[in-house]
Amino acid sequence: MATLSRTVSSLIFLCSFLCPVGVTFAQERPYFVTYDDQLEKRGELEVELLTTSGNVRDENRRYIAPWTEIEYGVTSWWTTELYIEGVSFGGAGSAFTGWRWENRFRPIKGDHVINPVLYVEYENINEASRIQKEIVGRGAPDFEPVNELADVRAHELEGRLILSSGMGRWNVSENLVVEKNLSEEEGFEFGYTVGVSRSFGSGLENCRFCADAFIAAVEAYGGLGTTASGASGATRQFIAPVLSWHVTPGSLFKASVGFGLTSTSDKVLLRVGYTFDLW
Repeated sequence: MATLSRTVSSLIFLCSFLCPVGVTFAQERPYFVTYDDQLEKRGELEVELLTTSGNVRDENRRYIAPWTEIEYGVTSWWTTELYIEGVSFGGAGSAFTGWRWENRFRPIKGDHVINPVLYVEYENINEASRIQKEIVGRGAPDFEPVNELADVRAHELEGRLILSSGMGRWNVSENLVVEKNLSEEEGFEFGYTVGVSRSFGSGLENCRFCADAFIAAVEAYGGLGTTASGASGATRQFIAPVLSWHVTPGSLFKASVGFGLTSTSDKVLLRVGYTFDLW
């Protein structure tokens, strides 16, 4: 975690001096779990460095799960993204937990009262995965030894219906999530996420430390159960305020503290992310 923190700090410092000020801020997503209707512009490449740290219940070990997202705008209506992720359990070892390939499609051009986006993701991960970019089904994650969890691989398919509305400085986005484990007969798992965000500024200024550079948000997310007859345990539910800062016109730093609301949820999920455009 110290290495990741130093890397993010160095990038922020470098970009603050090398990137120009006085141009329009890029429209990076101000949420961690919720998706809005923003897609990458055609031909643009973006990198995001993120971590999820979990303060768990009972005697289970805390963990930190870093991951990297590489996002590319294939067309004006299609964005594709590759995820690489890992995990480290406090005093109990670390593991590479897999990769994901995400695609988002915007079927309707222009801005509307409600802007739909279709999302499909293939996941090649193992049971040690803890980035928790979606919460589905019911029950808590397994906390077996990390080497045992890493040996249990899963091929999963995730779909989302994303609905997003922009109203001046406000954005409201809702996601319905459906996930299917292709490696096991577990039925379909369902989840949701809802996000509301607001820019502090009026959109008339473009400085690093003025109100326009900051966005406040809150998102709620959790599981909605499963079709598997043997599934047990309460669903995991979280509510998380998010604060985002446009460090430069082409980069965004964001942080969130998610609070678990049920007995199967982690007590706290601390998330930190830094996004920057490569071109």
